[in-house]
Amino acid sequence: MSIGNIGKSVIIKGELSGSEDLTIEGQVEGKIELNNNVLTIGTNAKIKAQVFAKAVVVLGEVTGNINASEKVDIRDNGSVDGDITSPKVAIAEGAHFRGAIDMNRNGGVPKVEVKSDAKPAAAPVAAGVKV
Repeated sequence: MSIGNIGKSVIIKGELSGSEDLTIEGQVEGKIELNNNVLTIGTNAKIKAQVFAKAVVVLGEVTGNINASEKVDIRDNGSVDGDITSPKVAIAEGAHFRGAIDMNRNGGVPKVEVKSDAKPAAAPVAAGVKV
């Protein structure tokens, strides 16, 4: 497996996607999509983007929402201003976080499936689910 690296002098504006683990030390504005891979936000990085990855490790600054299918790890001196959606979230002492966390575990949540051909009559069934 290869690991990509974006140096601290690099500035990217737009969409960034890939199918390998990536470390960013520079600046990214826009959207980052590494759905099946690990994204590391380096200590020098300044990210203003929506982030989608398997796992995200934050050592630098992120402004924007983070969606990770496995884990988000905000390390010492890491900073996140935005909402996090991930089944596992770790925030180290000394880290900064401002936003909401949705730990979307499927196990404890009642399943309500909505299908594209669902009829309006199905709505009372979903409303009657007790948590």
